[in-house]
Amino acid sequence: MTAEFATIEKENIASLMFPKTDVLEDDNEIKTRIGEINRALALGNLEHSKIKIFFEDSESKKMVNTTVWAVTDKNIVLKQGVVIPINRIYKLF
Repeated sequence: MTAEFATIEKENIASLMFPKTDVLEDDNEIKTRIGEINRALALGNLEHSKIKIFFEDSESKKMVNTTVWAVTDKNIVLKQGVVIPINRIYKLF
């Protein structure tokens, strides 16, 4: 799976455009993603551990290795207020 995702620096995410549609269609995958986000948030806050986030913007699939600082109902928040819409995330680990 990871071969089709291009690595991007966290600082470059702010300039990306994100469509409103969800990249996941399966309800179980969506539930799994929420669990992964909550785990990533706990790791980020407790251990400052970096995780890989696989997501898609309006152009292509991307991966960033970073720390999750906060989660809202629609976004995950990285350092410096950089956000990735939850509905554009495939997987976190």
